[in-house]
Amino acid sequence: MAAWGERLAGVRGVLLDISGVLYDGGEDGGSPIPGSVEAVARLKRSRLKVRFCTNESQKSRGNLVGLLRRLGFDISEGEVTAPAPAASLILKERGLRPHLLVHDGVRSEFDQNDMSNPNCVVIADAGEAFSYQNMNKAFQVLMELENPVLISLGKGRYYKETSGLMLDVGAYTKALEYACGIEAEVVGKPSPEYFRSALKEMAVEAHEAVMIGDDIVGDVGGAQRCGMRALQVRTGKFRPSDERHPEVKADGYVDNLAQAVDLLLQHADK
Repeated sequence: MAAWGERLAGVRGVLLDISGVLYDGGEDGGSPIPGSVEAVARLKRSRLKVRFCTNESQKSRGNLVGLLRRLGFDISEGEVTAPAPAASLILKERGLRPHLLVHDGVRSEFDQNDMSNPNCVVIADAGEAFSYQNMNKAFQVLMELENPVLISLGKGRYYKETSGLMLDVGAYTKALEYACGIEAEVVGKPSPEYFRSALKEMAVEAHEAVMIGDDIVGDVGGAQRCGMRALQVRTGKFRPSDERHPEVKADGYVDNLAQAVDLLLQHADK
C-alpha cells in the first residue's frame, strides 16, 4: 500500500459510520468504543468537515442522537444522515403508502406518511418483530400489488452489539426478494444516492472525502463505488477475513477510530 500521506492527501470531509465505529449497541444502550468520544471531538476541532452516516433503523434519528450524547459524543441531529427520514421523504415524493415492517423505535419517523391501502412495503431492522406472521403479512401485501415495491432501510447482513453479532435487515429483505421474485430498493448504505446525499450536506466532492466504517461491503465498498476513499476499523463487526475480501479492499485498515483520526489530522488536507 502507498504511504498514508499519499492515501489521505486532499481529504476535506470525513463520513463516520456510527454502530461499530463510535459505539457498540446493547440492551442497556451500549458503550462507546475506547477512544472514540475524544476522536470525534478532535475531528470536530480540526478544519475537516464531519458528518455521520448510519444505517441505524431500530431507533429514530432523535433517539439515536440522544443516546450518543448521553455516551459523551458531540453530535446533533442535523449532522446525521439516517435511512428512515430519507425513506419517509422518498415515499412522499413518489406517492407511496407504506406497509411498515419496522421496529417500534423507528415508527415515529413515518408519522407524516399516509399508510392507508398500502402500495409498497418498507422493511427495516425490526428485531423481535421479524416473526413469521409479520414477514408473511409483508409478503402478502407485495404479492397483491401489480408493481410490487419493496424499500429496505440498508441491506446489512449483521452488526455487533455488546452481547455479540446480531442478524440485520438484509437477511429478511433477501427472503422477501426471493419469495416475491423482486429486487428491493435500498435506502441507506451501500446505495450510491445515500452516500451522495451525505456528501451534498457536507458540500464536499467524493474525491475529497473519506468514509470510516466497520463494514467492508456496506461502508468501504459502497463509499469507494461513489469515488470516495474508505478506511475500515478493526472494531464493531470487523472480521480478520475482511482484509482478504475477494472484491473489496479498503484504502487502509486501522485499529479504531482514534487511530484513523490520528492519521487524518497528520496527513489530510495536505
